[in-house]
Amino acid sequence: MKTVAFYTLGCKLNFAESSSIARSLEPMGFSRVDFQDSPTLFVINTCSVTEQADKKCKKVVREAKKINPASTVVIMGCYAQLKPEEISTIPGVDLVLGANEKFQLPDLILPYLNKINTGLPKLVTSKIRYDLDYHASYSVNDRTRTFLKVQDGCDYPCSYCTIPLARGQSRSDSVSTVLDLIQEIASKEVKEIVLTGVNIGDFGIQQGKREETFFDLIKAIELKSSISRFRISSIEPNLITPEIISFLASSKSFVPHFHVPLQSGSNTVLRLMKRRYQRELYLNRVSLIKSLMPNACIGVDVIVGHPGESPELFLETYQFLQELDIAYLHVFPYSERPNTFATEILSKVDSRQKSERSKMLHILSDKKRRAFYESQLGKKGEVLFEESHENGFMEGFSENYVRFKAPFDPLLINTIQPVRYKSIDEHGEVIGDILFSNALV
Repeated sequence: MKTVAFYTLGCKLNFAESSSIARSLEPMGFSRVDFQDSPTLFVINTCSVTEQADKKCKKVVREAKKINPASTVVIMGCYAQLKPEEISTIPGVDLVLGANEKFQLPDLILPYLNKINTGLPKLVTSKIRYDLDYHASYSVNDRTRTFLKVQDGCDYPCSYCTIPLARGQSRSDSVSTVLDLIQEIASKEVKEIVLTGVNIGDFGIQQGKREETFFDLIKAIELKSSISRFRISSIEPNLITPEIISFLASSKSFVPHFHVPLQSGSNTVLRLMKRRYQRELYLNRVSLIKSLMPNACIGVDVIVGHPGESPELFLETYQFLQELDIAYLHVFPYSERPNTFATEILSKVDSRQKSERSKMLHILSDKKRRAFYESQLGKKGEVLFEESHENGFMEGFSENYVRFKAPFDPLLINTIQPVRYKSIDEHGEVIGDILFSNALV
C-alpha cells in the first residue's frame, strides 16, 4: 500500500497547493495519512520567507526519517526553487522539485521510485524560471475553511523579499475559472472560502497581459456564488482601493475581515523596503474601512529590524500602530535573504534589538486584540465552528474574526451559528451564548 504525508510550511497559498497536489496523487494509488503514520512517501512543501523557515525544513526531514527510515522524502516549493543544490545535500532528501515541477509530482514519483532502486541520481531543479505556468489549487478537508488560490507570483520587488524570485511574475486564473472552482468546492459542503495568492490584489494578469481585475473577481463572486461567506487573505494597501472597500462594505458574501500588510510605520523605512505606498495611504485605507464597517477586524504585518531602521524610526512604527484602529499584528523580525537589495544596506540591526522590538509589538498586538474583543461584547456574530476540540470545548471564528469558544457539540461542526458575545475568558477567547436560529446542517 502506497501512503503519503504532507508537511506544509508557510502561507495559506502553500496549504492550498499541498492539498491539490495530494489529491492529484490519489489516481497513482497513494492514500493520504498523517505525518506520524509511517508513510512510504513524505512531501514537504517549503517556504523561504525567513531563515527560520529554512531550518524548519531540515528539521522536518530528520523527523520524517526517524518515523520511517525507508521512506522517500520529496522537498518542493519556494525553498526548493531558490536553493535546490543546497537542499539536495540534506541527508534523507530523495527528490527536489521547484515551483513549477512540484505540480508534476504525480508524473514523476513512480518513475523516480524505480530510479531509486537502480541507484540513479535524484532530480534537482537548478534554474529559476520566471515564465512559470499557473496552476489552480485549493485545500479541502484539511480545515473547516477552504483556501482557494486565485493568483500567483509577484511583480513587487520589495528589498527584503525573495518571493518574486521563488514564484516568478504575477499571474492569475480567469474569473470564469475561479467561479467554476467555487462551484466545485461548494459541492463539498464548504461554508467559507479564503481567497489567497502571493499578491492577490494584482489579480487579473494572464500570459503577461492584464485581462481582468480583483474588483471584477469579487463582483462576480458576489453575484454568482452560493457559498455562505468569503474571506480575503492578505492584500496590499495600495491595491485595496476605496472602490473595493465600498463594495465590500455592502457585500452579503464577503466578511468584514482584512489583513493589510504595513511592514513599517516609518516612511523612511518604507522607502528602504521599496514598498509602493507611504503610511498616510495606509491610514487612509484603515480609516475608510472602519468608517464603513465599524466592527471590521483589521490585521497587520510588520517587519522589525530591517536594515536602516534606527531606534527612532522603529518608535515611529510603534507610535503609528498604537494609534491605529486595528485588531492584531503579525510581527516578523527581519531575516536576511540572499539576492535581495536589503543585504546591500550597511546599517544593520543586531539580533538583540530585533528581539526587543519584536517583543514590544507582540505586547501591543495582545492589547489591540483584547481591545477589539472587548468592543464586541454584548453584540451578535456568526461563528463557523471547527472540527478540532480540546478539554471539552470547540472553537470557531466569526465573520469579523472573533475567536469564539463553546462546549463541544459534534452537531456544530462545520455549521455557522449566530452567537452573542458575553465575556472574555482567561485565555483571551470570547465566550457567550449560541442562539441556534440556524439549522444544524
